[in-house]
Amino acid sequence: MKSAKEWFLKYIMVPSASDENTGTIPSTEDQKKLGAIIVEDMKEIGISDAFMDKYGYVYGTIEANCENQPSIGLIAHLDVIGGVPCAPMNPEIIENYDGGVITLKNGLTIDPAVYTSVGACKGKSLIVTDGNTILGADDKAGIAEIMALAERLINDSTIKHGKVKIAFTPDEEIGGGAEQLDIAAFGADFAYTVDGGEIGGIEYENFNAASAKAVFKGVNIHPGSAKNKMKNAALIAAEFITMMPAAETPAHTENYEGFYHLVGMKGDESEAMCGFIIRDHDRDLFEKRKAFFASVIDYINMKYGEGTAVCEIKDSYYNMKDALKDKMYIVDRALAAFTACGVKPFVEPIRGGTDGTRLSWRGLPCPNLSTGGMNGHGQRECACIEDMEKMVDVLLEIVKAK
Repeated sequence: MKSAKEWFLKYIMVPSASDENTGTIPSTEDQKKLGAIIVEDMKEIGISDAFMDKYGYVYGTIEANCENQPSIGLIAHLDVIGGVPCAPMNPEIIENYDGGVITLKNGLTIDPAVYTSVGACKGKSLIVTDGNTILGADDKAGIAEIMALAERLINDSTIKHGKVKIAFTPDEEIGGGAEQLDIAAFGADFAYTVDGGEIGGIEYENFNAASAKAVFKGVNIHPGSAKNKMKNAALIAAEFITMMPAAETPAHTENYEGFYHLVGMKGDESEAMCGFIIRDHDRDLFEKRKAFFASVIDYINMKYGEGTAVCEIKDSYYNMKDALKDKMYIVDRALAAFTACGVKPFVEPIRGGTDGTRLSWRGLPCPNLSTGGMNGHGQRECACIEDMEKMVDVLLEIVKAK
């Protein structure tokens, strides 16, 4: 049987970045290439019904070997973050990490004083990159752990369990991973995404999220004769941006604190645009944030004339805590599994979202579990081998008959 480490080292060699600009499902063919490889691997280890649908979702079932147990889903995502190189992949293994600063091949460093979860892995083995690419632990660590669990269950009939439903989804990193998952056909009573970070983490609270776009119309004229005539859209956009609370950005907030995050801007004298994401765990504060954003648009129009500024605000997802409030036994099951495996669990709010966020609101309760991956979305991404293998034990404890 393959270990989580072996599955992981295989899958990270397959590029699978998503791309929010293509408009297709999945957004890239690379994800389907990875999915096809995984389907073959699933069939090879004994998951005979494994398949990939037209949207790039991979499904499979491990049938129950005892009665009166819930059907439990395990979900991870195929894509890795775009915008940062994911190939060529040159992973390195650091055995018996000494707890010091790690210098990658290209000179990039991982300082445990800054990346404290890495420092907690002293004495363990880490998988790192050469510093030129991401590692892909988000979320190929989750895929690897589910595959290692599946092979263990199939090869050991003494482990009693209910039905285990497996899904690997595309486009999680661009917010589309849960949209086309067929919940009815999936058939799980509840599920877990395996898409977290440091070992022991369980997450069932996430941001309420919205995207906001502001467009500014200007009046352009030759600068030599522009006095009292020009209305520079780019400057108005800059003024708007400075009116967002300076201390309420991702760089200045943590835990349950919400923010406004400028994600892009472009423009000239005639027209300018800026894009934001708006986040808050508290639903009332979330609504107030959106209202404040719109009120600043109103102020700009009052100052520069009606029609100068328009905005579009779209909700993206909501806090899964509200969908799980009557189903906390699902969280308790995971907490007990960590404890049974000698891992001290901790609950922390997700400063983002997962596939489980949307799935929970679509009717499939789905908190998120750790993977042992760390520092996702950048070249300092790494994974702890021992923690990945321990997560296989935790998943086993979750699905075992109770």
